[in-house]
Amino acid sequence: MKTKKTKNNKVINLPVLIEQDENGMFVGSVPSLRSCYTQGKTLEELYKNLEEVVELCTEADKEFFGNKIYSNKIIGFQNLSFSLR
Repeated sequence: MKTKKTKNNKVINLPVLIEQDENGMFVGSVPSLRSCYTQGKTLEELYKNLEEVVELCTEADKEFFGNKIYSNKIIGFQNLSFSLR
């Protein structure tokens, strides 16, 4: 995970999965953080919401679990077919 510090903030790079649902909403999730996801009507709104939710999730993770934040490396995405009963 790459990190750097600005004046009072630590900057981290995390992989984010962005999808568009059936209603046209953009949904973003951060696999490196527990239950870290949000949505927005536009990509701009989604990015703003991601900033907020990542801050909240990292604070909660540190407070309740004392965990160090690990950044998974994205290898790739594929659409796979599954047979359902």
